[in-house]
Amino acid sequence: MIKSLTFAAALALLAPAALAEPTHVMVRAQALDAKFIGDHMGGVEITLTDARTGALLAKGLTRGGAGDTPRIMRAPRQRGEALSDKDAAGFDAVLDLRQPTLVRADGVGPMGKPGAAIHVSSTLWVIPGRDVTGDGLVLSFPGLVIEPAAAPAADGTLQVTAKVTPMCGCPIEAGGLWDAANYRIEATLMKGPRILAHAPMRFTGRTSEYEAALPATAPGRYKLRIVATDAKTPNAGMVEQDVRIPRAR
Repeated sequence: MIKSLTFAAALALLAPAALAEPTHVMVRAQALDAKFIGDHMGGVEITLTDARTGALLAKGLTRGGAGDTPRIMRAPRQRGEALSDKDAAGFDAVLDLRQPTLVRADGVGPMGKPGAAIHVSSTLWVIPGRDVTGDGLVLSFPGLVIEPAAAPAADGTLQVTAKVTPMCGCPIEAGGLWDAANYRIEATLMKGPRILAHAPMRFTGRTSEYEAALPATAPGRYKLRIVATDAKTPNAGMVEQDVRIPRAR
């Protein structure tokens, strides 16, 4: 026997399904103690998913510039004031939502520096029709990008250089906003787990560049490890690369 529907249930069956409402969600990636990560560093890949179902909602790269230096790094900021300007990098996603959705934002980058890329995530309730604009959801990226180079010198030493920057590519300079004196960079030459040589790297005076000379070592293949830390923040980075020291001719 089929039971009769209540009046409320009958109305529910007749009512149209909720329509999806396009909703903008701005997501930005900001280097810790620095600026936004944009085109200069290859951007950050942003993936937005429904945190409860795992359904993909949007995916793309942060695009644009690093932002206005005085606004981000120098000017006193009042509560509610935006750090970003119209040119600051971000990913503006448009989500078709039918109901309030807990959105998970995953950021991976900087994509142009894969050796330094990290994963940052956060969640945010997004309400259909309530755009998330302005600074939007800002993912903070701690770390340092290290780009090493090494070459044997005529005297047998291994000459090591490294370009070091925050994740936004901002310049490290003597007395600058990112002061070279606050960074400690160290180079280590290894054979398997064994440390053969270790030396601090000094700032060369050229933007973001450090150098060191490691003692002469027998010809062979080795691992060069460079570690960078910032005395003022949690920012740190590490990179390893294979190096080959050839036989003298």
